Amino acid sequence: MAIIDIEIMKLNQNIRKIEAKDLDFIYKSICELENEILDFEVFETIFNENISNSKNLYLIAENENEGLGFISFHTQNLLHHCGLVGEIQEFFVHQKYRGQGVGRLLINEILNFAEENNLKSIEVTTNKKRVENVAIYENLGFTLSHNKFTIYK
Repeated sequence: MAIIDIEIMKLNQNIRKIEAKDLDFIYKSICELENEILDFEVFETIFNENISNSKNLYLIAENENEGLGFISFHTQNLLHHCGLVGEIQEFFVHQKYRGQGVGRLLINEILNFAEENNLKSIEVTTNKKRVENVAIYENLGFTLSHNKFTIYK
């Protein structure tokens, strides 16, 4: 048995689709990820809209006591891919559970979903200030292939 498997078993971890009852955990996680307190009412509206959209997959990793992390995944048909493409929008593992295979388990669920739904590719973007994420995503099998440009309004 691999080290990751042993560590995951110690966590007694479960992965399931996110539900409305998970709002507080997701809100706190995103605020921590962004290092900012977001408008809760606006967040709640977007959260409920996104988890009810059948083109999205929102998953939470939890043990019997608490949430460990979550991932949000949106799909869309793109002309330049001539098919369905998925993008990880948010990906968060609580600090005390990092390095224990939680993130890999969440990514594996996304990979399974992508295979079952014949996705052409899976994309993820990370903020330049999160330098450590490049190595993490490469370790998970992603290739650094694009530049992303943004205009904030």
